[in-house]
Amino acid sequence: MIKDRSNRCFLVRVGVQRLFGVFLVGVVFCGNAVSYFLTQRKEIKSKSAASTVRVETKVVNILAVVRDPKGNLVTDLDRDDFEIREDGVRQEIRYFSRETETPLTIGLLIDTSGSVVNFLEVEKNQAKLFLSRVLRPTDLAFVINFDLEVTLRQDFTNDMRDLSEAIDSVVINAGGAVPVYGPGNYPGGGQSPFPGRYPVPSTRPSSIPPTFPNKSPAGTLLYDAVYLAANEQLADEVGRKVLILLSDGQDQGSQTELSFAISSVQRANTVIYALPVSGQGVFGRMGGGSALKRLSRHTGGRVIKVRKARNMGDAFEEIAEELRSQYSLGYTPTTGGRAGFRKVDVRVTSAKSKVQARRGYYASPH
Repeated sequence: MIKDRSNRCFLVRVGVQRLFGVFLVGVVFCGNAVSYFLTQRKEIKSKSAASTVRVETKVVNILAVVRDPKGNLVTDLDRDDFEIREDGVRQEIRYFSRETETPLTIGLLIDTSGSVVNFLEVEKNQAKLFLSRVLRPTDLAFVINFDLEVTLRQDFTNDMRDLSEAIDSVVINAGGAVPVYGPGNYPGGGQSPFPGRYPVPSTRPSSIPPTFPNKSPAGTLLYDAVYLAANEQLADEVGRKVLILLSDGQDQGSQTELSFAISSVQRANTVIYALPVSGQGVFGRMGGGSALKRLSRHTGGRVIKVRKARNMGDAFEEIAEELRSQYSLGYTPTTGGRAGFRKVDVRVTSAKSKVQARRGYYASPH
């Protein structure tokens, strides 16, 4: 559940297609019930979009970043320089482009638990600077913070004033216990539509327990935040999609397991960049580094270590450089109609370069 501060409206997304200049369209229905994850989507400034039609396609899209043996970005490759194998079977690359102009959606996920208190102000300042440099008129961003709850601070927008105000409103929340939602005390009133002590979507895997482990009554809901950002915000978006995760990597109290959070991001065709921080300024000191590595590497992103507060700006600049240097590869699978996870291996054939791309995707039954 993403907690929204207004808690007054249900939102129904009726279609999204921002490629070739078409923007976000939404229809909002107001009622007496309480929204279970987010409400009141802000209207994008552009009014040019009229209507959209969702078209299913069997094309698999892969975003890739290539570096040479010295670690330098390689930006001049062509379609024939790449090779893609799905479950070991070579695929024909039918679509190829350099991703400098394709619309971009960025989700900023900010850890506001007590362990990151020494980094928060630097994070906020550098995040605002990063968005102001990267976002173009066709791009969108949203802001979520997480601690004992997951809160949508700003929904999709390209208005830097709104984004800056949302980022500035984020504060540390290090005390109290995870709220127990049930009949009569669901945020805004009413009854939670989900079982368990913390509402999660009914599609959660059976391995997720209905209550918190007894040893972790407090919460830093990292995995829940990642799942909700991918599943509820980005799953129906098109174009390039990126989550930037500012956290020490520690999770306490999420009902979503790490593996399910990763699969949700993969299903949403989204890349995670993780900037690990902690109150001590030491990467992985609290044991969260492994989780951040799995979240980023399995989705085609990477961990950018932040040793000191003054390095935060450099970390954001590395992300910006990679976003300007991405390749988009598309193919139609020839491995049959099997549903489930399919492993994808992307390589550069002409040089000993390293390719950074997601390691697979989830195919739906035909």
